[in-house]
Amino acid sequence: MSYHDGDTDTNRSGNPHIDDLVSARYSRRQTLLGGLQAASAAVFGGMLLSACGDGDDEAALVDAGASASTTSGKLVTLNGSVTGPAESFGWAQVSGPTVALSGAQTTTATFTAPSVAAATPLVFRLSSTSRDGVRSQADTTVTVGPAQLGFTAVAKSLADIVAVPAGYSVTVLYRLGDPIAANVPAFANNGADTNFALRAGDHHDGMSYFGMAATGNAPDATNSTRGLLALNHENITQAYLHPNGASGMGSGGVRPEAEALKEMECHGVSVIEIVRGAVGWSYVPNSGFNRRVTPLTPMSFSGPARGTPQLRTRHSPDATTGRGTINNCANGTMPWQTYLTNEENWAGYFRRDAGDAAIRSAAAAAKENVSLARYGIREGAGGNYKWTSVTPADAASTVYARWNATAAKDQPADGSGDFRHEPFQFGWVVEIDPFDPASTPRKRTALGRMNHEGCQIGRTITGVRPAFYMGDDAQNEYIYKFVSVTPWTAADASAASRLAVGDKYLDAGTLYVARFNADGTGQWMPLVFGQGPLTPSNAAYAFADQADVLVNARLAADALGATRMDRPEWTAVNPTTGEMYCTLTNNSSRTAAGTDAANPRAYSDPKSTGGATSGNANGHVIRLRETGDTSEATSFAWDIYAFGAGSDLDATNINLSGLDGSNDFSSPDGLWFSLPSNVAGQTTPVLWVETDDGAFTDQTNCMLLAAIPGTVGDGGTKTVVNTLGGASSSVTIRIGKAPGTTLRRFLVGPKECEITGIHSTPDGRSIFVNIQHPGENGSPANITSNWPYNQSGTAAAGNRPRSATIVITKDDGGVVGF
Repeated sequence: MSYHDGDTDTNRSGNPHIDDLVSARYSRRQTLLGGLQAASAAVFGGMLLSACGDGDDEAALVDAGASASTTSGKLVTLNGSVTGPAESFGWAQVSGPTVALSGAQTTTATFTAPSVAAATPLVFRLSSTSRDGVRSQADTTVTVGPAQLGFTAVAKSLADIVAVPAGYSVTVLYRLGDPIAANVPAFANNGADTNFALRAGDHHDGMSYFGMAATGNAPDATNSTRGLLALNHENITQAYLHPNGASGMGSGGVRPEAEALKEMECHGVSVIEIVRGAVGWSYVPNSGFNRRVTPLTPMSFSGPARGTPQLRTRHSPDATTGRGTINNCANGTMPWQTYLTNEENWAGYFRRDAGDAAIRSAAAAAKENVSLARYGIREGAGGNYKWTSVTPADAASTVYARWNATAAKDQPADGSGDFRHEPFQFGWVVEIDPFDPASTPRKRTALGRMNHEGCQIGRTITGVRPAFYMGDDAQNEYIYKFVSVTPWTAADASAASRLAVGDKYLDAGTLYVARFNADGTGQWMPLVFGQGPLTPSNAAYAFADQADVLVNARLAADALGATRMDRPEWTAVNPTTGEMYCTLTNNSSRTAAGTDAANPRAYSDPKSTGGATSGNANGHVIRLRETGDTSEATSFAWDIYAFGAGSDLDATNINLSGLDGSNDFSSPDGLWFSLPSNVAGQTTPVLWVETDDGAFTDQTNCMLLAAIPGTVGDGGTKTVVNTLGGASSSVTIRIGKAPGTTLRRFLVGPKECEITGIHSTPDGRSIFVNIQHPGENGSPANITSNWPYNQSGTAAAGNRPRSATIVITKDDGGVVGF
């Protein structure tokens, strides 16, 4: 009989096989250590390794959550779970564009979706390790699509409050009169306050944020919780600054010195330290960095016009220094951490008596009359606020007399004995080092003299000469750019001597003015002495040298045949494409016969409250792309990004961009692209548009809009028929694609305000915006706005309104706009 082991399969119990145990452990998304050892460890724990094990050491159950989709800039939360005996666990990114995970050692990590041009998967892994080293893990995929605006448009409003989308909050940061030094009393806001050299000025305008190191005084361009905020104070609401309004403003009146000094000090620039703490943003009232730059602050001239006879005054016989800056509107943020402030409507502050022209002509300075007229300083002008009527307590003071540009017969013809040349000391771009309160601001004459609105640098590329784009804010003026003679060096962005870097890039180069052709092309024409008509033989104005060309940039641009634009204001450069955008706010003098391809509309916009605005009543935004995408180019392509209009206006000839109730606007002014240091300024950057309007205010207060624009040439051509004042004309325009939902209203301001000034922290999670002159049409006896007192609730009666800087943050901590 052959050998037999007996029946070998007699266990009919329900106890599991080892395969069943392994399968059970591998289910529910577990991945254990590979091979039989891992399988055995999962089932038997230490018993396979030691006869004296302490029990069944199970691996944790890991779930990474379902896959999801989002768009660039949105805050994403990875919702995972770990169940069981986990010694440690955490998230890690497996693939896709790298992101910074917050809370990576928890089960609910967060990140900001990166900037992408097309749908892009990002894979994340949640892993757990038991006390015996058994590892479990699971993956999830988040697919990120291109950026989209992530808020519901704010409705038009006439309410006396700042309105922002649901999910956002507003903090009032820095108001007219706020003290910026120790021992300065709190602002009473009753007209009796003094010492505005150590208080916030009025009419907050252009603005830049500069990150600082967490401690000390060094710049840190990446810090989003501590920084310096530099902002302009363009003008004043005179009535609210004094107990019962201004004194001595009538014919023959004499202004009190205290009132005039207060008004001067309310102009200029503030630099303040700001911090973000546990309860949000605040400014540091006693910071050593805090500073006011006013019309009284010493200035230095630099560049080709330094020392030119036209800058010679009684205060500066050598024509190298000056006093102060005024009517500072838009700004510029330099990569070497300095602030550019720009002198806009400065001409109106000067008095010029009848007979001045004859005195100048007799002194062989007749061409100064041509210059003064071209810049808007006519004989008979009394000067804003009548500061020249002050009799100072200090008889030697010329603080007030210098605003009288009338030539004195008994003084030297070279201007060294009076202030006939004081107007030539204004109209410049001024550079300030915000990190050095003791530094002297420099007026950069190479950038030309005009009604400077802003000055924005284009993209900086190593080895390429950078460009600086500027608008001359007046009807029928021009768009300019300055190209430095010095190619960009990246190390200059962190140089210790910041104003010296400004000398390097801003004191030598070529100033150009733009001509826009009907075919969508354009040229940059150089304002260089000796070239073309810019010579002593020019019949309209005999240019003497390059300094004369720059002091009289408007006359030089006239001679070159530049295109007259509809009030060129702010400029902004797309950090991805390098395209330059410029707001053309409006132009009441534009006629049907005077339209052209770049300024194509002339019409009447009736108001529901009666009356109408005419010309280019609602403005537009023009853009250009340099040939070869280089800042050094002397030619460009252009089109019009968007036309301002009420949604109820004629879609064929006026509302050309097809605006609706979510995005109709009028009089674009402020303009800024989100920073490339965060997702809002990458791939398809967000463009922010602010308004300063009088045509649309029967329907809404001024506003801030957000846009994701396309590129030059993404639209087409169209013929527009203009009808105004009994005349008609037609013009072919070049217009970008209709913005549609890529343009939305983000904010509406309080009564009678302008929305202006905008910048952000490097991370894009806090945006700073200025609310200028709320209630500007009121008076102490008739207060027409209670903002900002009512921003967080009902305000007590009698509070005078105050210009102020606000901070806007997203309630979920994400990037603003997405």
